[in-house]
Amino acid sequence: MTTLLSGRALTRRFPSPAARPFGPKRWTTALDDADIDVREGTALGIIGESGSGKSTLIRLLLGLDAPTSGTVSFDGAPVDARARARELHWLRRQTGIVFQDPYASLDPRMSVGRIIAEPLWALGIEGDRRARVREVLGDVGLDADMADRFPHEFSGGQRQRIALARALVHRPRLLVGDEPLSALDVTVRAQILDLLRELRATRQLTLVLVSHDIGVVQNLCDDVVVMKDGRIVEEGPTEKVLLEPQVAYTRRLLASIPTITPRSPS
Repeated sequence: MTTLLSGRALTRRFPSPAARPFGPKRWTTALDDADIDVREGTALGIIGESGSGKSTLIRLLLGLDAPTSGTVSFDGAPVDARARARELHWLRRQTGIVFQDPYASLDPRMSVGRIIAEPLWALGIEGDRRARVREVLGDVGLDADMADRFPHEFSGGQRQRIALARALVHRPRLLVGDEPLSALDVTVRAQILDLLRELRATRQLTLVLVSHDIGVVQNLCDDVVVMKDGRIVEEGPTEKVLLEPQVAYTRRLLASIPTITPRSPS
């Protein structure tokens, strides 16, 4: 199976305040020598405690931040996060991202239709943009006439569907979710999980999902990466890692979850 997205020896350090004024510069390592591959057409889950480096890894893979050292490639092409924004349009057209808080990620002054169409304007995608917006609203289970309404008129689950529509309107190959379900209640979370599963199939998406919810990863992802203190400590097929963890940290992480049960056979 083809590798769509790859990172090699990814390290990201940030300067931290010196203990004394004019003292030696000190550094905080958010990500340390991480290797990762995302196979095309699969779903990869990234789990770990807060501060483990999950979001930093995602930002580097999407070219939203530049690594201190290491390399990223998408479909074999190098990703240079230091390049000018226009030079990364090719990558932006291939990727979409959904964030944790659906309300904070939507401009309350803009109509839903304008919000969803933003990537089309930003990436210079021509054609009938209104038709694209109507199509993707239907794909995420919303009515086309909702395009004229504003974010505050929707529930949390509906707003996350709108965020999904914006991430998909330009028809990317890769969808990244950075804790996209954690702000939703249990019932709505299950509905969005089902929607993600359906969108993967109908749009032939590759998915990368950052989540604290082990159950979500278990039900949606083919492979999983476990992170601790900026390092990848375990990785492999989801069932194997979650049901037969080889690393003590992974076992402790899973022990904090009430139950882990195998997915039903398809």
